[in-house]
Amino acid sequence: MNIEELRNDIAIEQKKGLPFILASVIIWTLILIVTCLTLPLRTKNLLVFCCSCPLMPLAILASKIIKVDLFSKKNPLGNLGLLFTLNQFLYILIVMWVFSAVPEKMVMVYGMVFGAHLLPYSWLYKSVAYRVVAIFLPIMALIVGHIFSSSILAGIFVVTEIIFSIVLALEVKKMERV
Repeated sequence: MNIEELRNDIAIEQKKGLPFILASVIIWTLILIVTCLTLPLRTKNLLVFCCSCPLMPLAILASKIIKVDLFSKKNPLGNLGLLFTLNQFLYILIVMWVFSAVPEKMVMVYGMVFGAHLLPYSWLYKSVAYRVVAIFLPIMALIVGHIFSSSILAGIFVVTEIIFSIVLALEVKKMERV
């Protein structure tokens, strides 16, 4: 198989990473709930970090529901997708610094990192939706995060992730028909 065939294959086989995006809807909903609590800011921020802990179990559950083998070794580009994900862990160090240095902006920076990490998937999955969301989320987080509360920001992330999930599902259906 050539690279284009491998990209098409992984996009269909992994349903363009939809299990992880569906999991992120739940995670951003949890973050929204945490930001609405009346707790000290440091406690809220620590809980925001904790909200991402169930990502893998939620993605596994979503993959079972939509019938995706998350751990398939059929396509060598699967390792590239894993590398794209691991890259985000390096950027989380920036969020950890913000946790101490500018705690009132931690959710904003967390959202910027989350959104930006999606960009390589636009290439891997041949997805305009990933490209648009990966550019939209960090810019939106920067603007909204400076003007509004972290609860408003988290709410916008929830809505965006729901729309993103629907658009991705439509992209997958279109690819499966071709």
